[in-house]
Amino acid sequence: MKQADRKAAIAAYKERKVAAGIYVVRCAATGQQWAGSATNLATIWNRLCFTLRQGNDRRPLLQTAWQEHGPESFTFNIVEQLEDEDPGYTRDRALRERLVHWCKALDAQPM
Repeated sequence: MKQADRKAAIAAYKERKVAAGIYVVRCAATGQQWAGSATNLATIWNRLCFTLRQGNDRRPLLQTAWQEHGPESFTFNIVEQLEDEDPGYTRDRALRERLVHWCKALDAQPM
């Protein structure tokens, strides 16, 4: 890769848009739901699956359900995506507020 191509690729990576928002993980076998917030919705499911496969998730009920019913019983859905224009401190506050809302609305446990 030439240096100009490399610089262009790095610049494109730094300028990419990441979507923040609220997601829900559901276990079809038990009906349990967990809602969480993430500053990058595109990567959170992969991170969650990795910790669950390793047996290192910090939520015992989620980890137990994963081990008992397997990954095929779980679904991941994005329930709300925040606007891109929010600065970091406003976005973090909005994520906390919206997570409380969705936990109540879905009767889900917070992540």
